[in-house]
Amino acid sequence: MQSLPRISSGVDGLDQILGGGFIEGASYIIQGQPGAGKTILSNHVAFANVKAGRKVLYVTLLAETHDRLFQVLGTLDFFDRNQLGVSVSYVSVFQTLRDSGLSAVVQLLRKEIARQGATLLVFDGLLNARDQATTALDVKTFVAEVQSQAAFVGCSVLFLTSARFADDSPEHTMVDGVVELHEEVVGVRSVRRLQVKKSRGSAALGGLHQFEITSAGLTVYPRLEAALQRPSFNDEEPPSRQLPSGVDGFDELIGGGLAESSVTLVFGPSGSGKTSLGLGFINRASAEEPALLFGFYETPTRIRAKARALGLDLDRLVDEGHLEIIWKPMTENLLDKLGHQLLQAVRHRKVRRLLIDGLGGFERAALHRPRMTEFFTALTNELRSIGVTTVATWELRDLFGPTVTAPGAEISSLIDNLFLLRHVEDEARYTKALSILKVRDSSFNPAAHEVNFGNKGLAVGVPLKPVANAATGLAIPYSS
Repeated sequence: MQSLPRISSGVDGLDQILGGGFIEGASYIIQGQPGAGKTILSNHVAFANVKAGRKVLYVTLLAETHDRLFQVLGTLDFFDRNQLGVSVSYVSVFQTLRDSGLSAVVQLLRKEIARQGATLLVFDGLLNARDQATTALDVKTFVAEVQSQAAFVGCSVLFLTSARFADDSPEHTMVDGVVELHEEVVGVRSVRRLQVKKSRGSAALGGLHQFEITSAGLTVYPRLEAALQRPSFNDEEPPSRQLPSGVDGFDELIGGGLAESSVTLVFGPSGSGKTSLGLGFINRASAEEPALLFGFYETPTRIRAKARALGLDLDRLVDEGHLEIIWKPMTENLLDKLGHQLLQAVRHRKVRRLLIDGLGGFERAALHRPRMTEFFTALTNELRSIGVTTVATWELRDLFGPTVTAPGAEISSLIDNLFLLRHVEDEARYTKALSILKVRDSSFNPAAHEVNFGNKGLAVGVPLKPVANAATGLAIPYSS
């Protein structure tokens, strides 16, 4: 299949959504309400293309000079003042439009494109140009003439507008693509989203994608389930190797260890030992099996202190580069940003042992929680495909209760191994207990076992004495 030549946007995540970047010589509308990020996006694209050796013509309908615009851009990392008038030129056509109309603007653009040798034209002010048009035909004629002048020399065009044009507007019918930016308040927080509403000649990733604006410019986070509809690598024969769990007495219960490239969920109430079990797993990190702890609750300093108290030497593993600890406090996170950051860290370090301490941290970051099954499907499939053995923890709300509620049925079905840690009360004595609920494609010991803290972290002890309702935490002796 023939692929169209493209130019990179230079914006992290945007090329993937666009299907590889902007099509060379094509025209696009970038639309959104004031403050949505259109100007920063277009300038980010402009300076990325300058860095790639291209020439850019940036046309505005500002009545004043561009000094104020440059002051704002000067706070962003991508802005290079030395390129002004060299590789990127800013031109105002306000007076030309006011005095001579749209046709004169087209002629001015033709001359400037040729004079600058531009391969990218940004026209900031399509709404103002539309206001100058008498009929819809005038709008179409203006857009078509700008397009033809630019395409003749292989110049791509970005039309910026603060109006939210209808899908059947004259402008939309003329251009090759439409990208909409918008900011909205969800609950009490503000969220920025991007959507490709039209993409002629390429398969863009549909739906809404979150983005943020920082000193680095724009960063877009493609929805994980859209970007990874299928994992990066084909699913081959499942690995037969088993990895030691790092927990004394545990591997014997699950058939020898955790299957390589499997996903394990350890769930239970606060204080039941979930993190301690996970720390034992990553404590087996090595040069051959680099590890990553991706957590939401405890800082790296506290995690390392907890490990020392358990007799685990995470400090040495961090110092030797075998382990990385990433902390993402549960404040205002973006779900897809978390997913992409996790996968980026895993790929960068070639991680083989992964502990996600607090899978619920992803759920808390979701603005639309019904998509969590699709999100976790994409995440877990990708981790398996790149050979990562994952242990994740999930917090149960109740320390004790009449019933045990596992994570959603859909999410549980994505997991290879499911382990429950519980506080069990029996005759005024509290015991931590481990129950193995699921080990995919392997036999396991179904009896609940006591767990305790040894000199090397969590350790599995003897089976619990026969009681009823141990899984609820409220044990009842069997009547004799």
